[in-house]
Formats: sequence, C-alpha cells, structure tokens
Amino acid sequence: MSEKRTLTQVHAGMPTSDGAGVQLTRMIGTPSLDMVDPFLMLDRMNNDDPDTYMAGFPDHPHRGFETVTIMFEGLVRHKDSVGNEGVLGPGDIQWMTAGKGIIHSEMPEMIEGRLRGFQLWVNLPAALKMTEPRYQDIPANDVPSAHVEGGVVRVFAGEYDGITGPARAHTPIRLLDVTLEPNADWTAMTDTGNGLFMCVHEGSITAADNLGRDQQAPAPSVAVFHGEGEVSVTAGPDGAQILYCEGRPINEPVARYGPFVMNTRRELEQAVRDFQSGALA
Repeated sequence: MSEKRTLTQVHAGMPTSDGAGVQLTRMIGTPSLDMVDPFLMLDRMNNDDPDTYMAGFPDHPHRGFETVTIMFEGLVRHKDSVGNEGVLGPGDIQWMTAGKGIIHSEMPEMIEGRLRGFQLWVNLPAALKMTEPRYQDIPANDVPSAHVEGGVVRVFAGEYDGITGPARAHTPIRLLDVTLEPNADWTAMTDTGNGLFMCVHEGSITAADNLGRDQQAPAPSVAVFHGEGEVSVTAGPDGAQILYCEGRPINEPVARYGPFVMNTRRELEQAVRDFQSGALA
C-alpha cells in the first residue's frame, strides 16, 4: 500500500488589516498557525466594498524573503525602489524577491468593485537573505494548465503532471491553483519531506485524517497535511477552489519584525537601521 498524507489541522484564519487599512483574512501567520516551513504568511483578499481596500499598501520595505501576489479579481498597481512598475490583473501573479532590501507599494484599482486574491510569503535561507532583489511579473496567459478528471490545475511554480510553472523560486516549492467540480476526487504525489497545506477559498474539501476518518475543510480555511506520499482530497457539493502550497522546509531559525524576516534579532536590528538610514534599497 502506498503512503498517504493525512489531514491533521484545519484553521479558519483571522480577520485583520494591513497597509493603509486593507481588510484581510490572515490564513497563515496567526497565533494558531504561525507558519508551514518554508511558508511564512498567507493573506486572503476577498472584498466587495472599495472602502475596505482602496487605500492599499503605500510604500513599505521588505528584506529576507519572497512575496507572491496572486490575483483572481480586481487590479493591483505595483511600484518599487529599483524601478519596477506594473499592473496585476485577474489571473496574473507576481513573484518578488525582496532579498537584501526593497521598498515598494501595491495599490488596488477597482474592477466592478471586487478585489480577490492572495499574498504568500516564502522564506529565504540564510545564504540567500541578502541576495539582489528581483521581480517576476507573470501574466495569466503565461500560466499553464493541466486538465484533470473533474477539474483544472494551474501551475504557478514547480512541476505538476509534466508541466513546469513559469515562476522561479529560490526555495524549492510547488504552487498550484486547483479548481474542482462538485464531488470530484483529486490526488497529487508529493516530494519526501516537504511541508504541505491547501488553502480552500471557494467551496469545501474532505480528506482523511490519521485514523482514516473524513475531515472537512470549508472555505475559507487552511488544511495542513502531514506524512509522506500522495495526498487525496474530495470536493464538496459546491466544488472547490484550492491554493496548493508545497515546499522544502528550510529548518533555520526565523526572526520576524513586521516586513523583515531574518535569522537573528541582530539581523533584524540591522535591517531597521538600514531602512531608517535610507540604505535598504
């Protein structure tokens, strides 16, 4: 019998605000789910009132990790301190390597009042914390898809079903957008030792726990899986849309202070001094 991963935790996320008051649900990076190595944080945007998001995220710094912005509805204009500028639209993704430091802004622009998407933080190992900043803007048309029985899998990063996603991550991860029809089954093989969670943001899924019992993860929630081998889920009666995140753990100390993620408190203090002196980017 092949090994299977089991569903061990389901977390509903925590309402919060960030930037200039943008209303979010923090799915990872909460008291109940601090991180899933190498994933540091996951924020879900799902707003239909422009007053809850139009103030956006004005200029702010980052150091020591990568951010992944995934849009489903609405627009976000970005601009940074190293000369990058652009607009993310529905289906687009942006992969920003903050590395040694960058200052940027992300300002929503309305499409029929809706803003829906994610921002994921991916850690960098100590050896790459101070790498040069880098942007990857990836339009929806450049994201390949695999059609599976009962659904579609868009491949942002890593490999799935012989397809390689366009994003290039410093930390080995697989990032998928999985849409399942009602009651559809879906199975994926995982790499040995990788951390794995699925953020269910539409519909619901069920998966077996370590006693073989079916556990439900309704939207919006994060389902954390442990073990090795394949992972299998079944969509609920309304189907499911899942952000699938699998990555190789870094297994290093994590020191955080707002927009900085380093390995030690001393490195955090240096990041703050660099930002205050104008030397961050």
